[in-house]
Amino acid sequence: MQFTDKVVLITGAGSGIGAATARRFARLGAFLVLHGRNKVNLEKVAGECVQVNANKPLVLTAELTNDSDVKALIDSIIDHYGRLDVLVNNAGILEIGTIETVSLEQYDNAMNTNMRSLYYLTMLAVPLLITSKGNIVNVSSIAGLRSFTGILPYALSKACVDQFTRCVALELAAKGVRANSVNPGVIITDIHVKGGMSEDEYEAYLEKCKTTHPLGRVGLLSEVVSTITFLASQDASNITGACIPVDGGKHALCPR
Repeated sequence: MQFTDKVVLITGAGSGIGAATARRFARLGAFLVLHGRNKVNLEKVAGECVQVNANKPLVLTAELTNDSDVKALIDSIIDHYGRLDVLVNNAGILEIGTIETVSLEQYDNAMNTNMRSLYYLTMLAVPLLITSKGNIVNVSSIAGLRSFTGILPYALSKACVDQFTRCVALELAAKGVRANSVNPGVIITDIHVKGGMSEDEYEAYLEKCKTTHPLGRVGLLSEVVSTITFLASQDASNITGACIPVDGGKHALCPR
């Protein structure tokens, strides 16, 4: 599996799944575009990528909920590389709460960040992907495939991402562009703490996950990243419209 001479855009590349994905694509020879909001974090990840791939990543900061920032992001890629082969829509946030506790502001925040910005970025990227016969990998969640309590706005936004993936896959198939999603279960990143969990709550949550994931553990970043790079590669050339759980079997359980 190689991405030599392929241009890969990864959103939310400053930490977690996005940063790990960037490092993996770098090892596989890609020209990288790393997006995020924290330039210090992005430059750190870019430096790690250069250690395994002499192609220095293009680092771009942008607020994806700002339409002009999204357009400027695509324009910068066109100016710098003139092409795009893989779009990894990874940027996202977690909003915690139920129908009784979640505010409209939280709902809008989740939908604008996790779905609307992804929609607009993909829309602008599609002409480039049609030219390159490229593909899209959306980082969704197991919460898009089955129902849970306590994360209502997040789950709604990720269900939308999965439907978006399937619709876009059908619309672009005849033009040689594939679209797939990867749906992680619980992976050790900072998203839960950023979403409002205390450190103690997070530790208790990880312990509980040993019983809620059939394989008896939470997932590793490497397991999600290997699925992303597989779906983006020619090894997956006959896969489109798929939402692939990487969740230790949690999607197969009856809700509880």
